[in-house]
Amino acid sequence: MKTYRKGVGIFLLNKNNKLWVGKRIDFKSDYWQMPQGGIDKNESPQEAMMRELSEEVGITKNYEILKESKGWLSYNLPQSLKKVVWGGKYIGQTQKWYACRFYGKDEEFDLKTHKPEFEDWKWIKPVEATNFIVPFKKELYKKILKNFDGLY
Repeated sequence: MKTYRKGVGIFLLNKNNKLWVGKRIDFKSDYWQMPQGGIDKNESPQEAMMRELSEEVGITKNYEILKESKGWLSYNLPQSLKKVVWGGKYIGQTQKWYACRFYGKDEEFDLKTHKPEFEDWKWIKPVEATNFIVPFKKELYKKILKNFDGLY
C-alpha cells in the first residue's frame, strides 16, 4: 500500500505581512509555491523546516517561528504524476507547516544553493497564494491560510 511522504512547509512572512513564494526550476510553468520539502531520517519536523529554509532559499538567521500547523496537512498527487514524483513510492505528501517571520533584508535570499529548486521569488499578499499554486495543491493552501489566519 502506498502512503504519504512526510514533509514540512514554510509560511514565511516579512515585516509587512507579505508571503514568500518561489517559482520552481524543474516545472516550467507560471506556478509559485512556498518553500517545502521532505523530512530526513532521524530529523524532527522543526529541524527539517530549518534545513529546508537554508537549502531552498538560503536563510539561516533573521527569522523566528510564530506558529506550527494544527496537525498534519496533506495533498494527493494527480494520477499523471504518481508514477513520476518520488519514484512512484507515494500518493502524495502530508506536511507539518510552520509560520515564520523574516526580519532580515531581501538580499539575504540566495536561490543559488547546492541544488537550486527555485529560479525566482517574490512577496505576495497571503490571500493570493491560492491564485499562484499548482491546482492540485489549492485545497492544501486554503487549509494553510486558515491555520495561520490572524498572523497576516
